[in-house]
Amino acid sequence: MKHIRMADRTLCGEKSTLGFKEKIEIARQLEQLGVDVIELPAGSSAKTDILLVRTIAAFAKNSILSVAVGLDEEGVENAAAALNTAAHPRLRVELPMSTVGMEYVCHKKAPKMGEYVTALITAARAKCDDVEFCAVDATRAEEDFLFDMIAAAIGAGARTITVCDSAAEQMPDEFAAFVERIAAKIGDQPVELAVACSDKNGMAAANSVLAVKKNAGMVKASLEGEITPLETFAGMIKNCGNTCGFSSHIRYTQLHRIAKQIRWIMGGNRAERSVLAAGEEESVIRLDAKDDLNAVNEAARQLGYDLSEEDLEKVYAEFKRVAEKRTVGAKELEAVIATTALQVPPTYALVSYVINNGNIISASAQITLAAEGENRKGISIGDGPIDAAFLAIEQIIGRHYELDDFQIQAVTEGKEAVGSALVRLRSRGKLYSGNGVSTDIIGASIRAYVNAVNKIVYEEA
Repeated sequence: MKHIRMADRTLCGEKSTLGFKEKIEIARQLEQLGVDVIELPAGSSAKTDILLVRTIAAFAKNSILSVAVGLDEEGVENAAAALNTAAHPRLRVELPMSTVGMEYVCHKKAPKMGEYVTALITAARAKCDDVEFCAVDATRAEEDFLFDMIAAAIGAGARTITVCDSAAEQMPDEFAAFVERIAAKIGDQPVELAVACSDKNGMAAANSVLAVKKNAGMVKASLEGEITPLETFAGMIKNCGNTCGFSSHIRYTQLHRIAKQIRWIMGGNRAERSVLAAGEEESVIRLDAKDDLNAVNEAARQLGYDLSEEDLEKVYAEFKRVAEKRTVGAKELEAVIATTALQVPPTYALVSYVINNGNIISASAQITLAAEGENRKGISIGDGPIDAAFLAIEQIIGRHYELDDFQIQAVTEGKEAVGSALVRLRSRGKLYSGNGVSTDIIGASIRAYVNAVNKIVYEEA
């Protein structure tokens, strides 16, 4: 299984519109998501940017913290000073490789670039063991010249070489062949090859996947910007990883929630802000007893459900009962769908579960499900008890489904409150929701997941 490292560049965009607190919170969310590298741009105000990097370094203990050094040795000094408390610091040298870019940005012609690259990499390596050379606009450079610059960077101490298709000029097969040639030039040197692809044509994720197949070990992505979309690429690894032999550190169970949270922080649309602030899509869906069956069906479609006529009638009947007492928002409607639509004979029934969790051990789960007259066990380690439980269930059923949404809420008050869990799984493009109720939120979550799986198995049998 090949591990693909993910470098996130979300904080390298929107630089002028984000405040100090917003940048800190985004970095915190990225660390929680499990990205391998959090990238920051070169600083413009030394004191402010040093404080920003040091604040992020205080909690970013797993991700590499990468800071661009700018175009001179003073920038190297500032970036190194900012990173001096980071657990995993990296200095990043970003230089254009196309003729126009070199002259416009660096005011240098090709014959002088080798010395320039060597000088900056050497200065950075003197301050930090982990140095990256990022060849901006690499696909528009003369290949022999590009190879020479890469060789100069490696010779000066760069540990990571990134090639960029900044102009989105190459198709996926062309970019894969380009990366393959670079990988062949690097050979068996102890250097990681990374890629950064513009998404102007909507093909960055495809470019990146094919580059990985040609020996690229790291992909640069972003939740906002013009390069490979992080959600899309991480989803491809999650969905195709077993067949392609890929894996990553991304915490898939938290991917969509964290992505929404970051977009809200960055000033997403007004409706999305309301959704995330309230924990539901109340600003989008608000139904009452006066709404007819068509309105309920349209609201279900907004949530991603394609209900049959039979299920729609069941959902509408339950909706009318609930709507007599209160307004029905997205959360209530999803609960109605989960408990009334596509109720099927259970293929799998929960027999028992054992969860181990703590702050000094990895979360593990042992699940036993009854199926076809026998008990089947699954044991797994995960990122938290619920993730471990879901992975153990997948081990039993032998299938992986995309987790589209996961919600937990209290339905009663007090210490012995009953928790309700809602799980939405996607299979073959269709959504299936499961609901579980228990005084134990982990138990409720397991029951909800099994409930959704039973619906999928029944319909696809």
